[in-house]
Amino acid sequence: MQGSEQLPPPPGGRSQEGNGLRDDKPLLVFFTSQRSGPARRMESLLAHLARKERTRVRVMRVDVESQPELAARFRVDDVPTLVLVKRKRAVDRIAGRASAPTIEAMLARHLETRAVA
Repeated sequence: MQGSEQLPPPPGGRSQEGNGLRDDKPLLVFFTSQRSGPARRMESLLAHLARKERTRVRVMRVDVESQPELAARFRVDDVPTLVLVKRKRAVDRIAGRASAPTIEAMLARHLETRAVA
């Protein structure tokens, strides 16, 4: 991804606690592969989303070829796949290439919005 913001690296085999999952912020896991054209095309979209929503959600990139056990644990059959995790549970997913409005709609269903009094 030259010229664009990089997503956080894959977990590298560390425990979930070692990856900062102890906080209450939801996690959007982006399962990808260098062999997948649709997944590569979503990289910049997810980098932008990670920056835009940084106060409400964390975004983690996972390469299914280097982390097959994690992909299996989340039952990922296709790439790209997005899995939204809240309180250590997968609460929603999108399989296949997705547009920004589709991803934002998924996040809106699950993320708390700040109400103005």
